[in-house]
Amino acid sequence: MTSRPVIIVLTYNGLDLTLDCLRSLDRQIDASFDVLVVDNASPDGSGEVLRRQRPDIEVLQAPSNLGYAGGNNLGLRHAMRAEAGPFLLLNNDTLLEPDCIRTLLTTLDQQPGIGILGPMVYTWGEGKTISSAGGRIDWRHADAVNVGAGDPDEGQYGPRSVDFINGCSLLITRKAVDQAGLLDERYFMYWEETDWCARVCRAGFDVRLEPGARLHHKATIRPAELGPTALYYMTRNRILFFGKHAPGPQKLRAMLHAFHGAYRGVRRETRQGRTDHARAIRRGMWDALRGHWGAAPAL
Repeated sequence: MTSRPVIIVLTYNGLDLTLDCLRSLDRQIDASFDVLVVDNASPDGSGEVLRRQRPDIEVLQAPSNLGYAGGNNLGLRHAMRAEAGPFLLLNNDTLLEPDCIRTLLTTLDQQPGIGILGPMVYTWGEGKTISSAGGRIDWRHADAVNVGAGDPDEGQYGPRSVDFINGCSLLITRKAVDQAGLLDERYFMYWEETDWCARVCRAGFDVRLEPGARLHHKATIRPAELGPTALYYMTRNRILFFGKHAPGPQKLRAMLHAFHGAYRGVRRETRQGRTDHARAIRRGMWDALRGHWGAAPAL
């Protein structure tokens, strides 16, 4: 049997979203777990309010905004001091269906080779419109996609091994963390879960989708809706990922594709008059060339 899991809910502002997420955890059926909220130094004071309103839940306060990677690592290090695991990393803008955790834990018990497991992710407020049915890496063209994004869920995606799991909800075993290490904090946010899944897979574990577990995520699946900050990190970290992981013979081709894709992004945003977006992409390319990782100054 799987030992008692710890759910790490990472929050940065969005107090109402966090409370809704916690209520969806309260409604989980036939599942026993501990909850740890990591507040990434929310300017809206979420951490203090959560301590008052949910005294039953441990709240860990980050000293500053550590990003997705740093914030979750803070929670993982805290949880790993005890004999805890597995760990479910959960964004605060998610709502879990009532049998989500039970289904994930049952699958984990039945398939001991799994290192990372993820649910079917739906787009918030759009019924059963898929946000991610697992992820696929295109090594040739230096790209990664959430499978099924924008499609209605008609049962076309069954349980299977995938290249990566969307970081909004990612279950990882203690053994996988011990062997593959924590999240790479150079990414700060975006692409870090893809990097983690690649390392877990390289360590000999399976990375798997369990579509019987379902949740809803409040995040855009439309690239045109991304802001400058997201475009900066996506551009920079895409280059970091393929520079780190692309197989030797394909590395040069992958890097050329990554930079060419960023250049096309600059031209697209410039044509549309979105100069801040174009500037963010250019800066992402430049910082990648200089090896400037981690949190970037305000864009």
